[in-house]
Amino acid sequence: MTDAKTLKPAAEMVKANDAHVLNESKAYRQARDALAAEEIELRRHIVRVAEQRRALPPGGEVTKDYRFEGEGGAVGFAELFGDKDTLVIYSFMYGPQRKTGCPMCTSQMSAWDGIAPHVKQRAAFVMTARSPIARILAYGKERGWENLRLYSDPSGDYTRDYVSAEDADMPGYNVFTRKDGAIRHFWRGEGGKETADPGQDAHDAPDMSGLWVILDTTPEGRGTDWYPKLDDK
Repeated sequence: MTDAKTLKPAAEMVKANDAHVLNESKAYRQARDALAAEEIELRRHIVRVAEQRRALPPGGEVTKDYRFEGEGGAVGFAELFGDKDTLVIYSFMYGPQRKTGCPMCTSQMSAWDGIAPHVKQRAAFVMTARSPIARILAYGKERGWENLRLYSDPSGDYTRDYVSAEDADMPGYNVFTRKDGAIRHFWRGEGGKETADPGQDAHDAPDMSGLWVILDTTPEGRGTDWYPKLDDK
């Protein structure tokens, strides 16, 4: 794990960086340099958290052969790995009781559709929901998704074990590994209202959606009551 004691102080690194913006004031540069030092520390903290995540002990073994329905028919859990040893499964909110997909899940998956070909070079990347597969595929076509691997969890067995014991229409991000013939759970997002600070939305850290990363660079920020819509009207 990265040893913070061996790293050059962030403020010292900022001083060596000759960044500036046209017509900026002295006050702006001083504040921006202070922010730059915090951004360096944030980057370092993200790296440390990722290292800590990778160092987790082996997770619980997956002993059930969960069954999914894809465009090509039924598949078992192990088949979702393909030729990879890591499998990422995102469960999105599109249960049969919903008239349309969750806007938050949809915006995130729309962003992922563009990077999915790159992700699959390193890991298997799968989306699943509780609606019938024909309905899921139709929604993907409506949203213009071309690269996401879409599956239905028809029995709900996987959803109840790894997303919601009550089979609620909830999102879930889970990572699994395959090694020495065994499949194990590796990590999942576990943020919720219990882990949210006062006045904050219960998002995970780091955020999986580039939407929030971009909005965090704007003066308006995320806002306190704004969520993406399925259209721009």
